[in-house]
Amino acid sequence: MTPPPESSGPGSSAPGASAPGSPVSVADDRSAVTGRRRIAFAVHTDRDGLPGLATLIRSLALSNPGVCEDLVVLHPGLPDSSFDAARRLHPRLVTRRAEDRTDVFRLEGYDTVVALTPAMVVLGALDELLRMRHGVGAVRQVLCAGEAGERRAVLPDGLLVIQRADVDDALADRLGDATGDDLGPALTGALVELDARYDFLARRLHDDTPVPGHVAVLRFTGPVGTDAPGYGPATEARRRFELGDEEFRAAYCALPGRKHPDLLAHCAPPLLAARPSLDLARTVADVHRQQGRYDEAVAVLAPVVGDRLDAPRCHETLGVCLMALSRYDEAEAHLLLAAASPDVAPRAFAQLARLAWLCGRDAEAHAYAREGLDADPTNGGCHGWYVRTRPRVPEPRRPDADADADAADDAARQLAHVALFAEGQENAGDKVLPEAVRSCFDTDTGPRRWYGQPVHRLVDEEALEQLNARRGIVVGGGGLFLPDTSPNGNSHWQWNIPNDLLARVSAPLAVFAVGYNVFDGQLYRRSRFAESLRVLVERSAFFGLRNHGSIDRVRELLPAGLRDRVRYQPCPTTVARHLDPERFASVERSDTVLVNCAYDRAGLRFGHDYGHFLTQMATALRSLRDRADVRYAAHMPADEKFVHDLRREHGIALPVEQLYDMSNDIIRGLYGRARLVIGMRGHAGMIPFGCGTPILSLVSHPKLAYFLSDIGRPEWGLSVHDRELGPRLAERASAILDHHAAAVADVHGAQELLWKTTRSNIEELRNTFGPS
Repeated sequence: MTPPPESSGPGSSAPGASAPGSPVSVADDRSAVTGRRRIAFAVHTDRDGLPGLATLIRSLALSNPGVCEDLVVLHPGLPDSSFDAARRLHPRLVTRRAEDRTDVFRLEGYDTVVALTPAMVVLGALDELLRMRHGVGAVRQVLCAGEAGERRAVLPDGLLVIQRADVDDALADRLGDATGDDLGPALTGALVELDARYDFLARRLHDDTPVPGHVAVLRFTGPVGTDAPGYGPATEARRRFELGDEEFRAAYCALPGRKHPDLLAHCAPPLLAARPSLDLARTVADVHRQQGRYDEAVAVLAPVVGDRLDAPRCHETLGVCLMALSRYDEAEAHLLLAAASPDVAPRAFAQLARLAWLCGRDAEAHAYAREGLDADPTNGGCHGWYVRTRPRVPEPRRPDADADADAADDAARQLAHVALFAEGQENAGDKVLPEAVRSCFDTDTGPRRWYGQPVHRLVDEEALEQLNARRGIVVGGGGLFLPDTSPNGNSHWQWNIPNDLLARVSAPLAVFAVGYNVFDGQLYRRSRFAESLRVLVERSAFFGLRNHGSIDRVRELLPAGLRDRVRYQPCPTTVARHLDPERFASVERSDTVLVNCAYDRAGLRFGHDYGHFLTQMATALRSLRDRADVRYAAHMPADEKFVHDLRREHGIALPVEQLYDMSNDIIRGLYGRARLVIGMRGHAGMIPFGCGTPILSLVSHPKLAYFLSDIGRPEWGLSVHDRELGPRLAERASAILDHHAAAVADVHGAQELLWKTTRSNIEELRNTFGPS
């Protein structure tokens, strides 16, 4: 089973390096943080095998268009230029010297290695191989044994699927010392037999036998490239992939269905230069947009789109990319052209409503949303913006002449709060968080004491004046150092403020409990972010990040003289018991275990392991249901995919608590009464922890591991990629339930340092902001 399609960024990157010539940089490919599995295809070749290598690469891409893992070429010392032709075909080619093919068993930097040879062509999907988690997979081939009849052997040059964790030095030495035509004896105890279709010998197809339709990998054992008589269909199957570069790129781009963004970004631009077309330009622009390369998307699409009225989808893509660059006037013009098409109008009007809201034009945003609903009354985006931008009843103003002076005086007593203020059925954690931040400074968290500035709205001259009129500005918390949720060209993180206006902020500025929210393997351009970050740190009176992992990542991007200004400020949701002690003074626990999963950027969370994760969770939940009421806590409607998949694939139905429709008090009450929370979202761990509830984290993002490291409890986290996730999760959960009082006391103890740090920082900030 595969995760939902990835739509917000590329897949995993080569460990420690980006593709040659790539304009993006590796952000945080620290797989050790989340346990994310590093997968590679590996091929050993000499100079004679280079033509076969190129054919193999083409066949792999055309037969598995959604797959783009590292392709490691092992060679005896060929000049680097020998691989130029192969690099034109694959964006993630890695070359390494190797004595012979047995070096695939010792390939450093990877967890799973699929070993191929230049004598192979890939004809079908390899998903099953990429999902393998144990042993060394290989096909036992049937060989003629003379008078003895037949025997089976694992041929040394056959396909192998190697789990590095299962190949210790002793096994690697046995394999290296193996002689003859059978690796089977050396693999005793580790061999996982594969179906013959994954290493199908072409010599079985004598007398012009057609290649069976189920064959996934076809291997030639004779001289490659020769037209051996009697093997016409097999030879033709290989010849299909003996293409010129432009022919290969055209074939890949023309494939139906999902294609990997890295491969598409590699193949499509040269093809576009050679064969310009509007559809291909939009395809290239879409790939650049997925990878956060909005300027390149605009550069590709703008020249061919112009003001053509017959390309509404291109205008929509161009408008979205221009909006991500904060070129709002141009974006609006193209989105209006897109909205002229009935098919595209609802989406275009939703984007127009968002654009108008970003620029502070609520009335126009409301009107755009209404036009979108007129075009499609069921459009969720337009409905959300229509509700959000409804005119609000203004507060009654005092009629006397002192009203303006009183308003200015009220503003001077307020703190401004720049944050993501979730509304409607948005992330429940983002609803709880702003209130928790305000609770650190004041028991009154409402508009009388706080002026709210949505973090995504453009800070213009009027907004800057409003911010500076307050006695201080609090930015945070949450994972605001993130390039792709609501991209803008002003800062390249979530606060949409140009540098020149940021430099003119005169009120004391505190960055409070913000996180660096980049996934393992997520690529994006950081130069503009680093520039904005430098100005932000220089301007801030206080700069506190919510975990030490974020502190390390941000310090890497700062000049040496600014690094010491980055400090630790835990997320305030983690100290809720101390912020509101009366609420949590006496808690009556229910016999409930709450579970939460997340699905945004699913490809980055799960890679090829979603089916494994689901199976392992089913194992754990069956065990836990024997001793507790297991329920599902959905922070967003999209989170409920887990419940649907679990029921469909494993027959397990879970009751759902729809947190996104609950108030903050109800959310805290639900988490505070649970006996245990098993969560994948950051706030599915931090909120219950702050309420005093034991937690276990399903780690698919570095921020969960960072938090557990900060509190000295890494054992509370289990990687979603863990090969034994199900039994281990069941064991740890059972231990918590068996010794619950001790587990709660452990949570309380772990909170103490967080509360001490928060209390010290708040005292400092009260002096910075002055009296209210």
